[in-house]
Amino acid sequence: MSTPHPTAPPAPDPDRVDPAVWRTAFTIIVGTLAVVFDTTIISVAIDDLAHQLDAPLSTIQWVSTGYLLAMFVTIPLAGWAQSRLGGKHLWIASLGMFLLGSVLCSVAWDVTSLIAFRVVQGIGGGIIMPLTITLVMQAAKGRNIGKVMATITLPAALGPILGPVLGGIILHVADWRWLFLVNIPFCVIGGWLAQRNLASDRPAADAPRARLDVVGLLLLSPGVAAIIYGLAQVEGSAGFTSGAVLVPFLGGLALVGGFAAWALPRAAGALVDLRLLRHRALASGTVLGFLSGVTLYGGMLLLPLYFQQARGEDPLTTGLLLIPQGVGLLLSRPLAGRYIDLVGSRRVALIGFTVVAAATVPFAFVTPDTTDAALMVALLFLGAGLGTARIALTSAAYVGLEHREIPHASILTRVAQQIGGSVGTAVLAVIVQHTASSARTPAALANGFGDAFWWSTAFAAAAIPLCLLLPGRQTPPSPSDTAPSKATMKA
Repeated sequence: MSTPHPTAPPAPDPDRVDPAVWRTAFTIIVGTLAVVFDTTIISVAIDDLAHQLDAPLSTIQWVSTGYLLAMFVTIPLAGWAQSRLGGKHLWIASLGMFLLGSVLCSVAWDVTSLIAFRVVQGIGGGIIMPLTITLVMQAAKGRNIGKVMATITLPAALGPILGPVLGGIILHVADWRWLFLVNIPFCVIGGWLAQRNLASDRPAADAPRARLDVVGLLLLSPGVAAIIYGLAQVEGSAGFTSGAVLVPFLGGLALVGGFAAWALPRAAGALVDLRLLRHRALASGTVLGFLSGVTLYGGMLLLPLYFQQARGEDPLTTGLLLIPQGVGLLLSRPLAGRYIDLVGSRRVALIGFTVVAAATVPFAFVTPDTTDAALMVALLFLGAGLGTARIALTSAAYVGLEHREIPHASILTRVAQQIGGSVGTAVLAVIVQHTASSARTPAALANGFGDAFWWSTAFAAAAIPLCLLLPGRQTPPSPSDTAPSKATMKA
């Protein structure tokens, strides 16, 4: 009697995401929500804070500016800190820092203390934001990137839309201190989940320790912060030719240029490995991320101002009118993630930016008589296009990268998106300011906003041909391959 051959186990489904990856993604999302919502909630609270703390608007603006500058000073440190502490421990420590800053902000006694405590928040947030993508991409190991990215980038996409709504509701029913207390549950639960679900990757005690690139840090962090600060002054200055804008902006560019000259010969030994930009996917994804930042954050400025200044809506109503954009973002993500894995990021990004450009055009024709219903339909499609484009870009940027390269790529893409957002906000702020200062009737004000929306449309249209540089369909590594490896692409 012959011995039966043992039955081979069924082959793993390449389209099925490892449950451990989903656990990591869910854990990261909970913690990230605190940072994302906090960043956007404050956008509707500036005027209230000025009254409550009896401070001029120019001083209160530092509640947001100080936070953003602290973030940009610490973002470049994320890769080095992860190599020293491991992703899990760094994540928990960063959440703890953000929690501390939130509690301190809630007990601030004047505007000076509030600004100082916002800096503490920004230090934690600056590490959390690039680490969000890094940890999940490392866990996914190049498989099902579209599906995973559609999930993990959801907070970053919805935060700018839902944050102002949440902020308006809090200010309507409670004290301003609750703008910061609302972060506590996310931080506490996120830290507990991280302790349970994230794999410990702390380097062994006898492992070689990565050295901090001090020169690179002194060039890149203040350089990026100076660029952001200079662009942030556009809204409150005479324009791009003002010394308050040009001095920090040009100084920041010089420092970033100095960092590039310092970092390129040092490759992985630099604070951020700029040689990774030789990967076409990362380089094109970074450039397009800049343009998507212009479109998204520029819209964050234009849309609320349009509803409040041209149509006379209050902050809470404005936030509610923006909900369709969030719905579009939400509905587009599962479909976009699925098709990225099927056909690649290139086609999906093309569709996304085309929809964004087309959906912005109706706002260029707005008049005081344009109905809210028509604008809400346009917002639904605008949100869907933005969600689709952002997922495609974020997914494409990591194609072909090794495990150790992902933290550097996360920093590059994050900085590009945020600088793009600052550029978009600055350009559109100048246009809107010029319009508001000369408009004498609601119709003239609406026409001025129309000009700004044409610029926003042009930014989105400029990204469409660049999408052709993104990679096509990706062939994932074998699910049984646990070692970090490079994914191949079918261009």
